Amino acid sequence: MKKVLIISGHTDLRTSVANKAILEVLANKLPDAEIAELDSLYPDFNIDVKAEQRRLISADIIVLQFPIFWYSAPSLLERWMEATFLFGFSHGDNGDKLKGKKLILSFTSGAPEDMYTHDGWIGYTPDEFMSCFKATCKLCGIEYAGHVYTGGVSYAARTSPELAESQKEKSVKHAERLLELLRTL
Repeated sequence: MKKVLIISGHTDLRTSVANKAILEVLANKLPDAEIAELDSLYPDFNIDVKAEQRRLISADIIVLQFPIFWYSAPSLLERWMEATFLFGFSHGDNGDKLKGKKLILSFTSGAPEDMYTHDGWIGYTPDEFMSCFKATCKLCGIEYAGHVYTGGVSYAARTSPELAESQKEKSVKHAERLLELLRTL
């Protein structure tokens, strides 16, 4: 398998059920993949640009793993991209370091999946919220390889151990779908 880099953009992975479970499955099933947990590496949002650029250069496939916060990526993942995807590195003059790599988005939402439809309460699909990532791929010469999405894994809905376990099981299935997508690349 190609070299896989998984960037965890959750701002507080310690409190997560879904994203933590997904990452645990990936670490177990993809022992050669590199997993960078941004909340542990950069709790102060002070990104080590050179280290992150080295991670990106060495990867063939980049997976961004995150929960949707306010219909977008968490602030820490946004900051990581702002700091790392620089003119001359990822785009612009001589900015071809990411060209030919593949990007997969793997994300969760607290809201149930049926809310993320044109007829649902939110009125947009998850795919429509990801257009900024697709545009970034186009700018940087990265191949957008798709996404894996799971909804209904809100911390507010974890009011019992049984509900937390149900969310964990749902997240394991998410990880299995992500692994299947990775196998196709």
